[in-house]
Amino acid sequence: MVEAPQTEEGWFALHDFRSIDWDAWRDAPESERERAIEEGEAFLQHRELVADAEEGESGLFSVVGHKADLLFVHFRPTLDDVSSIERRFEDTALAEFTERTTSYVSVTEVSGYVSDEYFTEPESVDEGLKRYIEGKMRPEIPDDEYVCFYPMSKRRGEEYNWYDLSFEDRADLMAGHGEVGKEYAGKIKQVIASSVGLDDHEWGVTLFGSDPTDIKDIVYEMRFDPASSRYGEFGEFYIGRRFPPADLGAYLAGETVPTPDGDADGAHGHAHEEGGHHGDGHGGEHAHGGAGGSAHGDHPHGESEAGGEGDHPHDDDEAGGEGDDDDIRGELADLDIYAGKPHGEDVYATVLYSEADEDELFDEVEGLRGNFDHYGTHVKTAVYEGRVTDRAAVVSIWETASAAETAAGFLSELPGIVARAGEESGFGTMGMFYTVKPEHQGDFTDTFDDVGDVLAEMDGHVETDLMMNVEDENDMFIASQWQAKEDAMGFFGSDEFRETVQWGREVLADRPRHVFLA
Repeated sequence: MVEAPQTEEGWFALHDFRSIDWDAWRDAPESERERAIEEGEAFLQHRELVADAEEGESGLFSVVGHKADLLFVHFRPTLDDVSSIERRFEDTALAEFTERTTSYVSVTEVSGYVSDEYFTEPESVDEGLKRYIEGKMRPEIPDDEYVCFYPMSKRRGEEYNWYDLSFEDRADLMAGHGEVGKEYAGKIKQVIASSVGLDDHEWGVTLFGSDPTDIKDIVYEMRFDPASSRYGEFGEFYIGRRFPPADLGAYLAGETVPTPDGDADGAHGHAHEEGGHHGDGHGGEHAHGGAGGSAHGDHPHGESEAGGEGDHPHDDDEAGGEGDDDDIRGELADLDIYAGKPHGEDVYATVLYSEADEDELFDEVEGLRGNFDHYGTHVKTAVYEGRVTDRAAVVSIWETASAAETAAGFLSELPGIVARAGEESGFGTMGMFYTVKPEHQGDFTDTFDDVGDVLAEMDGHVETDLMMNVEDENDMFIASQWQAKEDAMGFFGSDEFRETVQWGREVLADRPRHVFLA
């Protein structure tokens, strides 16, 4: 029997295609349509909120043509996760106006053609190749991209039968196929998922690109390659465009999506766009804290399509480097300050300021927090009352940057959100979280007032306030805002700060957490 390549599976994928019952939509009362938009948006935003490097990815796309109107794409670790998402959508009011036209179930995989050593001697595999493989098994959905999806199989005919070819012959064909794909490095990203035993074809192919003609061109050129011309059989093609869930109402109103506001930063609805406070004077601040193998086994395009050797994830910092933030954190680490990585953890914070009535604000935040607590990446969300300002701070801390940014979209809808002091400075806030022993609470606030007098005399200082958690007066948040990094570092390196920190260790119930919100 011909040798079958070894495989290892990653995330499961669901491509869920929906058509809108436009007659029912037009005839529905305005209140029902508003409810459908609200519930549909919330459902989709929550799917993107839960999605991170460990739990999966989700995306919403408009589809052009008669085959469907909307496409929901979900990547999750298990088939049960995908099934749960599928059923939860049916509970929304939006689902009543949709009909599923088709769907496709698959699972990402890598095969022995990537690297023999990956299966036989995994410890000897190059670290870059490992990261490359992990990226294929746990794919990301690119922001603001056109999408093309189609299923395909390898031919099993009398003249051309892919499965009668030897392992070596298939490897050679796929290597040549991948060479065509290298020409589209940086233009096209692909996700290839196996559907053998899961759906009607053998693979589901998802192509992403910022220009739909690049998608057309790569499919066209691939047709001339023997791996496709002799052995490829294709299902229906679908083309669409990603847009943020916040634009769902605009989509149903017939507007172009992404809308100009949602498309401003080329993002797919991260929270600062969805909430509409990016650049509008609101106070959101975000604290952010593979090797080129051979062709990918029996996959239709091979693993080289989206980039050849030298286009490895670690070369372009695909995981998301923090640039200057790393330098700032390094300097703070030298001062024994934990900026973003306290106690060995990497946390990300969003802080927004509000002038709303404190009780009203807390009630709103408590409702959101109940939803946030469903996600394993949520650390805490709390309201802090200012002592020297009339503002309250809403602080939300998460284990991933994407979750913190998405949470900011929900928080930005809170009442009375205002710009933070010094927003025009281009720098930001050093957020310091302290839990004080109850018997030293008064001593701590008195000492802070003394430090505040020192701060007021320092160049570049904008504002610093000791804010107290409205649920626990021993939990404090110091929001210290500066015009420039150099000014802030001057204070954090001062004798006054070092003496305060040394004294503070004796009165704190836990080690302080410092997070840069630049």
